[in-house]
Amino acid sequence: MSLVALEDRLLQAFPDAWTLAQGIVDTVHEPVLVLDEKLRVIVASRSFYAAFKVDPKETEGRLLYDLGDGQWDIPKLRVLLESVIPEKGVMEGYEVKHVFPDLGERTMRLNARQIFSRDGANKTILLGIEDVTVQLKLESDKEDLLRQKEMLLAELQHRVANSLQIIASVLAMKARSVPSAETRGHLEDAHKRVLSVAAVQKQLHAAEATGTVEVTPYLEKLCGSLASSMIGDSRTIALKVVGDTGSASSRDAESLGLIVTELVMNALKHAFPKDKPDNIITVEYDVSGPHWKLAVSDNGVGKSEAAATPGSTGLGTGIIKALSQQLEALIETVTDAQGTRVSIARAMSPMTALRAV
Repeated sequence: MSLVALEDRLLQAFPDAWTLAQGIVDTVHEPVLVLDEKLRVIVASRSFYAAFKVDPKETEGRLLYDLGDGQWDIPKLRVLLESVIPEKGVMEGYEVKHVFPDLGERTMRLNARQIFSRDGANKTILLGIEDVTVQLKLESDKEDLLRQKEMLLAELQHRVANSLQIIASVLAMKARSVPSAETRGHLEDAHKRVLSVAAVQKQLHAAEATGTVEVTPYLEKLCGSLASSMIGDSRTIALKVVGDTGSASSRDAESLGLIVTELVMNALKHAFPKDKPDNIITVEYDVSGPHWKLAVSDNGVGKSEAAATPGSTGLGTGIIKALSQQLEALIETVTDAQGTRVSIARAMSPMTALRAV
């Protein structure tokens, strides 16, 4: 149906078009003014009278700039109504800040549209007014709270990192001073685990600005830290990361990082009793739609000569199993004389994964 046909239908249904127009204006929740081409008020909505506490007798037929105590005689509004609207025919989302009687300083968001009669002889302007003072204040308060949250989180992470470094230093000092070889081994393991948690936290803090973490770059940085702290220059073991592009939540990335750390520590401890130039540990991360697979493999001696593997009942195994359950993933270990490969995969429904663990 054309606009002309629609207008004819409306005129047939409502012979008094003015009554229809007044009803439409009064139905709108926000204050609305209908102005003639000289910017005199033809009609105002009930919400306008209620919001600005003015009377129809003091409003209709008067110039917009003369309403009240001249509260709408705002230079920027003059430019918009007298220049922008005639030129462009529309104005959307323009904000005006002004001190209004009985209301105080308010921010009004204005929307206006120029309407021509069918013959083009007459034109009117519909001016919608929305008080957005409270909305803008809430948005500003929200931004302030988010900034405070970021500052507090950064301070907390800084303190946690310092605390972990202190704990690691104390454990290393105790490990050097105790006479018992067994106790020394436990303290050294604890020292490495604290360092691994510190490395995970450091990489997450650097990567979680968007709320999600790109997994492969994150694992590359994490393994770089692990290589520096746990391999160093004393052993000829390479640690590399390969994988697809894929992201995870900070919580899932933290679990993946801790799993990788435990598996790398296990390989460093058991897989290479002999130092050879081609010793290598590989971390792989593959993504297929909603499913992913993490694998840590080595070319060491395998289970036949290893003192322990993720299939045993040590602390590291318990950590890996608990983290895998959090990720709703399954663990698979393949080991032989050519080395060991441990895979953590989420490739089925959560309930199936939980039942299978």
